[in-house]
Amino acid sequence: MKRVYPRHDSSFSCIGGACRHSCCIGWEIDIDEESLEAYGKIPGKMGERLRKGIFQDADGAHFLLTEEERCPFLNERGLCDLIIELGEDSLCQICADHPRFRNFFSDRTEIGLGLCCEEACRLLLKETAPFSLLEEGEEQLSREEEMLLALRKELFEILQSRSLPLTLRLTQLLERCHVAECGRKMAEWAEIFLSLERLDEAWTGKLLALAAAEGEETLPVDMEIPLEQLSCYFLYRHLAGALEDGDMEGRIAFIVLSVRLIAGIFQLETQKTPDTLAEIARLYSSEIEYSDENMQVLMDAWFEE
Repeated sequence: MKRVYPRHDSSFSCIGGACRHSCCIGWEIDIDEESLEAYGKIPGKMGERLRKGIFQDADGAHFLLTEEERCPFLNERGLCDLIIELGEDSLCQICADHPRFRNFFSDRTEIGLGLCCEEACRLLLKETAPFSLLEEGEEQLSREEEMLLALRKELFEILQSRSLPLTLRLTQLLERCHVAECGRKMAEWAEIFLSLERLDEAWTGKLLALAAAEGEETLPVDMEIPLEQLSCYFLYRHLAGALEDGDMEGRIAFIVLSVRLIAGIFQLETQKTPDTLAEIARLYSSEIEYSDENMQVLMDAWFEE
C-alpha cells in the first residue's frame, strides 16, 4: 500500500488557541464506536463530564454543543480539555484526523489538509516551490487508476508552467480535458453560489459584493503563485473522485471555477494581502468542499450554458 501526501503538509500542526476559526465551534462532532467505548470507561470527574457531554441514539453518538455551538470540551483559552486531561490519544477519530481528507485507490491512499483550516491555508499559500507529493510504500493499481494519475501529473505540469500567465494555464487545463469554456461572468456565478446553502454571513457578504461587481475579470498577477498552489490543491483533492463518479470533465470545471471565483472575490477586497486570500479560500472550502450537494450544483451549472 502506498501512502501519498503533499510535501508541505508534513510541517502541519494545530495552532490550538491561536486559531480564529476553531473547528470545535459550529460543527457537530461525531464519535466513532471505539472512542465511545473508551469514553465509557474513563473514571472520575472527567468520565462523568464525558458521559454528560455525549448524545447517543440509533444513528450514532456526538458531543452535545453548548448554546454558543462550542464543543463542551473546548475551554475558554480555545484549548481541548480532553487533550489536557487525557492526552491526544483520547481524541475521537474525526478530531484526530481533522482537517485531513483521504482519497482511496485500490492500493494507494492520498492524504491532504482541507482548507477549511486556516493553518492549512497558510501553509499552502506561503509555499513558493511547486506543489509536490511525497510517497511512501509500494502499490499495484488498476489500468484506470494509472491513467488518471498519469493525466493528473500532466495537468500539474500545465498548472506549474510559470512562464505563462495563470489565466492561460487554467484555459489549457480545460482544453486538455476537452471541457468547453463557460460563458458566465463571475457576477452570474455569484448568484448561483448565493442560491446554495450557506453557513457564514461573511461568505454571503463576499458573494453579494461579487454579484454587484462590474468591470474586467482578471487574475491578480501578484498572487499568481498562491493561486497556482490553490489550483494544484483542488486538482489533487478532487480529480481522484472521477474514479468513483466518472465525471472527470465536471471536476476539471469545478477546479477552474473555484480558482476564478476565489480570485474574483479577492480582487474586490480593500486589503489585497496573502492573509486576505487565505481567508477567502478558507471560507470557500468550508462552504463548498464539504457539501457534495453544493459541488454537484456547481459542476452541473458549468455545462448548462
